[in-house]
Amino acid sequence: MRHLYIYILIFIFSIEGKTQLGGKNSYEFLNLPASARITALGGHLISVQDEDVTLALSNPASLNNKMHNRISFSHNFHFADIQNGYVAYARKLEKLRLNVHFGIQYINYGDFSYADVLGNQEGSFTARETAFVLGVSKKIAERITIGANIKGVFSNLESYSSTGILMDLGMNYAKDSSGFILTLLVKNLGTELTTYNGTRFGTPLDVQIGVSKRLKYLPFRISLIAHQLHKANVRYDDPDKVVQTDIFGEEIKENKFAESIDNIFRHVIINGEFILGKNENLRLRGGYNHLRRKELSLSTFRSLAGFSLGFGIKINAFKLDYGVGYHHIAGAANHISISTDLGKFFKKI
Repeated sequence: MRHLYIYILIFIFSIEGKTQLGGKNSYEFLNLPASARITALGGHLISVQDEDVTLALSNPASLNNKMHNRISFSHNFHFADIQNGYVAYARKLEKLRLNVHFGIQYINYGDFSYADVLGNQEGSFTARETAFVLGVSKKIAERITIGANIKGVFSNLESYSSTGILMDLGMNYAKDSSGFILTLLVKNLGTELTTYNGTRFGTPLDVQIGVSKRLKYLPFRISLIAHQLHKANVRYDDPDKVVQTDIFGEEIKENKFAESIDNIFRHVIINGEFILGKNENLRLRGGYNHLRRKELSLSTFRSLAGFSLGFGIKINAFKLDYGVGYHHIAGAANHISISTDLGKFFKKI
């Protein structure tokens, strides 16, 4: 009976669900936002190049000289006591004309209890996953930067374990004079090296295109990200959806054109960031993820599912960021990040 619960756990984390886009691959935790800033902006931010070292996990081509010697610590207080976070450090290699970064992404699902069919507990076990990330970027032309991340992933769900090797490939076209950046990105290409129980479930591949523009006469940057582009249809059949009927009892079906428009917007995330102050000491953020709203909101209740908010503030040598992502009527995920430039403390670094 003990093994029955383990297989259920693996099923939840790794096998394809019939109602949502996620849940059909191993290592789905890799899709969680790396920082509070990214959480506040809808869960994805790929077409921005500044001093924020956590952006290099989202898109290795965003790794740049401004991230040199910066270190960042992020922790996300997720649902049901699930904890995940990311630690990152970046450095410029002047002689090689490269920028590199190293990071550790982790998630702890908490403690689980063994129990028999009568509910008698027979002990407990844990489930956690970790990814070690090494990335590099290089500017190959005046406006074009390419980058790659290599990820070694280690997953342990009770006595079952899996290891994998994955890669991200990105390219940025940046027009600095206008604050315009266009991004092409392929995330989580790879495979399981060892499996939980002999079956390979695949990795959470995601093909994205992003564009951002910093406005000329307003301290505001707007970004548009198209994700899951390798899948044409990301809609799903909701088994709990209330079926509407006409006066003759016939089911009222949704207009095909409306379905197509809905499917298009499920691929799109839109976000914006106000950048305030002479030294950009205050940032106010917001985002909207249509796919998240459609998958996690309830038709019978109003909620903020799909929306996200946050802010960033600079205090002396430190930057503090907070982001909240609304997932469901049950609550939201709260994310905190703190970062600094180690060069301000250790002059020889």
